[in-house]
Amino acid sequence: MSEIKLHDFWRSSAAYRLRIALNLKGLDYSSTPVNIAPGADEQFRDGYRALNPQMRVPTLEVDGRRSGQSMAILEWLDETYPEPPLLPSGPWARLEVRAFADIIACDIHPLNNLSVLKTLREDLKADADAVNDWYRDWIIRGFTALEKMAQAHKDAAFLFGDAPGLADVCLVPQVYNARRYETDLSQFPRLVEVDAACQKIDAFARAAPEAVKPR
Repeated sequence: MSEIKLHDFWRSSAAYRLRIALNLKGLDYSSTPVNIAPGADEQFRDGYRALNPQMRVPTLEVDGRRSGQSMAILEWLDETYPEPPLLPSGPWARLEVRAFADIIACDIHPLNNLSVLKTLREDLKADADAVNDWYRDWIIRGFTALEKMAQAHKDAAFLFGDAPGLADVCLVPQVYNARRYETDLSQFPRLVEVDAACQKIDAFARAAPEAVKPR
């Protein structure tokens, strides 16, 4: 078994995705905290920059090899440790799941990460209310599309089947972020329903930010 190390920040939604997936697959891994909170900024230090030149979390380290980018890592995990699968077997079903996950990972999350919020505050002089409105607006835009996609599979236990997969792994951290920013989720009942179902699973519960927050 390879030695897996996750360079992690407890409230990073990208790192949260990987913690969920590693737990679902029953993989042992060690976690090295990287405090990316404003003022700490450990991701910009020379030691971490040598691990990840993009200076973001997470970074996955496996037997001395390192990679960033959570979505690429999730695909690698599924290829390397195929059970239980994060992606369904059929090509079209896989396309649907990837499309759902990418709305979160490529459209919602990048516009709300720390570097963007910092630019809004420091360069564009946005106040706290404006920044929070920006955050919620991009979540609502993305969740509006995701709710329609999820409703097409409303009889499933999870987003696209009877077991959680890649789409659920990406959804749960984004719902967590939405609640942090006090987003009204009443118009997204299916997303809320699936999030609640995932929260009952130990792999999700053990990956939650409050469960891994350094004491």
